Order: sequence, then structure tokens, then C-alpha cells
Amino acid sequence: MSNPLKKTMVYLGLADEEEVYDEPAPQPRARTTEKAVVEKPAAPVTPIHRPAVVRQPAPTAINEILTVHPKQYRDAQIIAENFRDGIPVIINLSQMSDADARRLIDFASGLSLGLYGRIERVTSKVFLLSPENVAVSGDGAVAQADPESVPFAQP
Repeated sequence: MSNPLKKTMVYLGLADEEEVYDEPAPQPRARTTEKAVVEKPAAPVTPIHRPAVVRQPAPTAINEILTVHPKQYRDAQIIAENFRDGIPVIINLSQMSDADARRLIDFASGLSLGLYGRIERVTSKVFLLSPENVAVSGDGAVAQADPESVPFAQP
């Protein structure tokens, strides 16, 4: 097993050890000045199987909606913990600076995408995070405002 590529493939579980050992082993040289290198057999490789995405069962009824008025970006932890538990979250960003509000909305967008939920803009500084099992009805249109006064408008 002198081929490093085959050793690596065995180590990563991409090849069986039997396939690699089919080659004749090289004979050690009979020099007295060199020490013979003894190879240890590779440990058996157990592939790791990652479980499929485990979704929590949908609750029967929603009995809580959380409203958060974050003042700092670190308030995102409260939003994430509740949204992860399947609670819809209303985020009012009126007390945050525009830069922190953008960061928080980027975080909330990733959070909702990662947990199969949705994020919707209610007003220019109010957003609704709804979990996967919550249906939000309405026309989906946001009240039109002056584009220059909306801090999150994309150019």
C-alpha cells in the first residue's frame, strides 16, 4: 500500500481495504544503514450518515405571537429562539440605527429561509417572520411609501 492516493481513499471510505491490498507489497530493502519502515494497518473507517432535515411537527393552534422592539443587533437571539420554536415574530425596527436594522433583517431573512418560514414587510420598519406551519392571509402588498424614506429599498 505504497500509493498515497489509495491510502487516502481508504481513509476517507472511498475504497475498500481489500482493493488496495490486492497489489503486491514492496519488499523491504536489505540495507543496514536504513531502518525498515513498518506500516500499521489503517483503522476501519465508519462513514458518518447525516440525518435528513428533521422538521418539528406542526402545532395544532397558534396561541402566541411575539412582538420585539430590538435596540441592538444582539437582540436577534430572542428573535431566533422564538422563531425556532414555531412562534411568529413581529420585528419593529423603529428604535434601531439603519445599519443595525439592515444587519438584523439580513439575519432574519437567513433565519426564515433556513427554517422554511417566510419574512414579510408590514411597514417600512416592521417585519413579520412566520414559521413554515403558519399561513398569512392578505393581499401581500406593502403600503407604498416614498422610496427615499424606506431605508431597506434595494437600488
